[in-house]
Amino acid sequence: MTTSILSDLKLRFSKAIADAFGEEYADHDPAVAPSKDAKFGDYQCNAALGLTKKLKQKPQDVAAKIIENLLVDDSINEIFETPTIAGAGFINLKLKLSYLESQLAKMQKSDRLAIATVDKPERVIVDFSSPNIAKEMHVGHLRSTIIGDSIARILEFQGHEVLRLNHVGDWGTQFGMLITYLREGYPDALTKADAIAIGDLVELYRAAKKRFDEDEAFKETSRNAVVELQAGEPSAKLAWQLLCEQSRREFQKIYDVLNIQVAERGESFYNPFLADVIADLRETGLLQQDQGALCVFLEGFTNKDGQPLPLIVQKSDGGYNYATTDLAALRYRIREDKATRIIYVTDIGQSGHFTQVFQVANRAHWIPETVQTTHVPFGLVLGEDGKKFKTRSGDTVALKSLLEEAITRARADIEIRNPEASPEFKQDVAEAVGLGAVKYADLSQNRTSNYIFSFDKMLALQGNTAPYMLYAYVRVQGIGRKGEIDFASLFASLNVDAVKLTQDPEIVLAKHLLQFAEAIDAVAEELYPNRLCQYLFELSQKFNQFFEQCPVLQAEESEKISRLILCDITAKTLKLGLNLLGIRVLERM
Repeated sequence: MTTSILSDLKLRFSKAIADAFGEEYADHDPAVAPSKDAKFGDYQCNAALGLTKKLKQKPQDVAAKIIENLLVDDSINEIFETPTIAGAGFINLKLKLSYLESQLAKMQKSDRLAIATVDKPERVIVDFSSPNIAKEMHVGHLRSTIIGDSIARILEFQGHEVLRLNHVGDWGTQFGMLITYLREGYPDALTKADAIAIGDLVELYRAAKKRFDEDEAFKETSRNAVVELQAGEPSAKLAWQLLCEQSRREFQKIYDVLNIQVAERGESFYNPFLADVIADLRETGLLQQDQGALCVFLEGFTNKDGQPLPLIVQKSDGGYNYATTDLAALRYRIREDKATRIIYVTDIGQSGHFTQVFQVANRAHWIPETVQTTHVPFGLVLGEDGKKFKTRSGDTVALKSLLEEAITRARADIEIRNPEASPEFKQDVAEAVGLGAVKYADLSQNRTSNYIFSFDKMLALQGNTAPYMLYAYVRVQGIGRKGEIDFASLFASLNVDAVKLTQDPEIVLAKHLLQFAEAIDAVAEELYPNRLCQYLFELSQKFNQFFEQCPVLQAEESEKISRLILCDITAKTLKLGLNLLGIRVLERM
């Protein structure tokens, strides 16, 4: 198993810089990246330019000294041609064909494409999806769910221990409001399972919210119902449990369709720890009283009058809020779950909230230096009119109906393209293509941006879409079927030197295949799944160029075997890459 070429190069250049100029430069950025222009080689180190002022030497001389120390380790010569210096001290490196060929042979024989797991696995929590009880999952939950799932899959593939958590909204004022409303008009819903359909429950929730906003007596009764629930009053607790279980079953249907694994740990889980949060903050001296509420005044946050902004952790009526729960959750995840990396996947509108929560937790000394907390924000889903994606009646689009429509549209397309296929085949293809298209359309965007939801674009067979990726994979499988080739048995006894790269399209494809590990590393570090999507799109393009310019089945035997290996590794990479995005491949379309 090997690490990515890029991560290996960074380590080698860091060592070479330290050896050349002293240990005080051991942490200097090696500034290594893939070359943007192939004529300069495959990788470039730009560290000399940053060191020249500190060392008071010419950048070309600095670069020469770095290369001298880089070449002390002879193993570098097995990977790259002799490094060259260009311009203002840029060090260029070109991969050797022999190295490319040997690495491809390793990839072909490995289920993991010869990608090593991390040396030091971490315990990582990914907090994602997080719908609210008594509400249907909508298109906003789609982004959190599939982005979080993809990040979790990639970290798991790297060898980390990942705890996938669904921070469900299952506590608070909304339950007092809903229980009060149901007690008046639909008492059966509070004592019998599924007495009201989930869709009707959503409508009743809206009606209850309207009453709560307009009727002071109803609002007071609702707040008393919350107190009853928090005190464990039997009828209130039973009603709460029934509502939660009903919603939970509906959520699970969505997760099953999307093939998402996530463990529920809702807001109610942290309820017993909220008082400890207040006690801890009081002990650290951070807690202050303001207009009857307990709060922490934030550094760097001010109101419109320029006064320090408070983060309220206990309201004047003694109740707690989201901030209190999130502080309790963060504290629990560090102390009890022993997580060293905690990732929150929510919409961009909560960025300020998490910045404030992390600040308070840091000032309370709850987050050790060994723990990394990260908010992963995402933008809005827009309709084709450029406005927030809604139904014609102006309601938020239910996730269930959106996924059903994606499958229906994909089924209509397969009916036209392959009308003779069996109904079972058509449905299987429709589900893989429809769901894959929805996931990929989202994941291929820079997550911090808004994106326009268009079934026509996401289901297109051309462009950076799931159908294009799936078709590239199917195309490779078609080569095997056409040539009556069993890839597994064909490659079982091959020598390591079976790969021979002679044509430019082969070499371009081979180099890109070796960058798969780099794409995975980039997503794991920066948490942008679109980096992997872009890699897979470029892989599909490079494979298609190779396939069009380099005959495979018609080639001479040794050349044919070598090119079949390239085809097989491409298929394995597409399959694994799409799986890391939560997308299932098809053998036929």
